Amino acid sequence: MASLEEYSENYPLGNYWNMPQEEALYHAIDKDFITQTQKPIVHSQSVNNDNEATLTKFIGTGVSIVSLIAENLLSHPFVVLRRQCQVNNNSLKYHIVPVTLIPVICHLHKHQGLTTLWKGLGSSLLVRGMTLGIEDLISKITPWPKEISRHSSLKSFFQHIFLKSVSLAIIMPFYSASLVETVQSDIASEKPGILDVFREGAVRLFNWSGNSKGRMLPVWALVLPTITLGIARYFFSLVMKTGVFHMMQIHQKQVKPVGGTLPKNGFNENSLQDLELNASLVAVIASDVVFYPFETILHRLYLQGTRTIIDNLDTGKSVLPILTNYHGPIDCYESCLSSEGVFGLYKGFGALLLQYSAHVVVIRITRFVLTEITGVLYRSRKTPTTSSPSLTQAIPSVPSQTYLLP
Repeated sequence: MASLEEYSENYPLGNYWNMPQEEALYHAIDKDFITQTQKPIVHSQSVNNDNEATLTKFIGTGVSIVSLIAENLLSHPFVVLRRQCQVNNNSLKYHIVPVTLIPVICHLHKHQGLTTLWKGLGSSLLVRGMTLGIEDLISKITPWPKEISRHSSLKSFFQHIFLKSVSLAIIMPFYSASLVETVQSDIASEKPGILDVFREGAVRLFNWSGNSKGRMLPVWALVLPTITLGIARYFFSLVMKTGVFHMMQIHQKQVKPVGGTLPKNGFNENSLQDLELNASLVAVIASDVVFYPFETILHRLYLQGTRTIIDNLDTGKSVLPILTNYHGPIDCYESCLSSEGVFGLYKGFGALLLQYSAHVVVIRITRFVLTEITGVLYRSRKTPTTSSPSLTQAIPSVPSQTYLLP
C-alpha cells in the first residue's frame, strides 16, 4: 500500500482529507466553472437597469410631447374664450372665475356646433411657426444669437434682444390677422381661408399710415408696445424658469436621500428633463398671469378698425360688433379703468384658469398612464434575479470515490 507522501506526489490534493467536504469541493473544482455560474446574474442586473432607464426616459419624452400638444392644440378653445372676453369693452360679465363660462360654452355649442371654439387654430399655428422661422433666419443672416445663456457676453445679450425685437415687429401684423380669425363669430362672418392670415398680415405690414377712413391704428404706433410687452414677457419667463428650476433642484436634493440616493453627479438626465418641464410650465403660467392686463390692451388695439363681429359671451346666444376709438395704449388703459374698472383689464381671466387647469390635468393623467404602462413592461421584461446559489446547488455532485485513497 502506497504511503500518504507517495500519494500526495502522484495526486496533489494537499490536506483535503482533513478539510470539510464543501471546502474541499471549492479547491477541487475549477475556478472558471464558479466564475461562469456568477456571470449571468451580473448580466441580468445590468440589463434590468438599462431597461428601467429606457422606460423612464420614455415617460419623460411622452409627457413632453403631450405637454406640447396641450399647449398648442388642447388649449385653443380656452384661448378663443379669453380673447373674446378681452376685446369686448361693452360686456356686462367679466368672467373672472371659470364657473361663469360653463353656461356660455354650453350655449355656444348648442347654437354654433362643437367646432365654434376651434376657429383660428390654423392661423395660430402658422404664426407660431413663422415666429420660429423668422428668428432662425435672422440668426443665420446676422451675427445675432438665437439663444443665450448665463455665460453669454453683454454684447451677445443685446444682440439677442435685437433679434427678438425685430422678430416681434415683423410678426405683429400677422398676429393681428390671426387674432381677428380667432375672435370673430362663425355665424356672422365668412370662414377665412388657410392662407388669408398671410394676405391680411402683409396688407397691414406695409400699411404704415393705417386706414385713413377708419380707426385702425398704423403699424408704427403698435410696434413699440408690442416689442416692449414681448421682451418683458420673454425675460420674465426666462428668469422665472431658471429660478423655479434651481428651487426644484434644491428641494429634490433635500427629499431624495430619504427615499433613495442621488447619482454621483446629482441628477440623471431623466430627472433634469422632468424638472425642466415643470419649471417651463410654471414660468409660462406666471408670465400669462402677470402680463394679462397688458395683453388685454394690445388685443383691443390690434382689433380696432377691423370691423370684427364677435360672439356675445354675456349670453352665448347672440353676436355684437367691436367699435372702439383708442388713440394708443395709454388712452386704452385710461378708458378701460374709467368705464370698466380695474377688473376690466382681467376680463376672461377665468378662461386662463380653465386653460392651465386642463393643461395640468392632461399632463398628470398622461404621466400616470405612461407610468402604469412602463411598469407593466418593466415587470414583464425584468429578468428575475436570485441570490447566489449555494455550492451544493451550483456545483454538480462529484463521485465520492474520486477523493478516496486507494
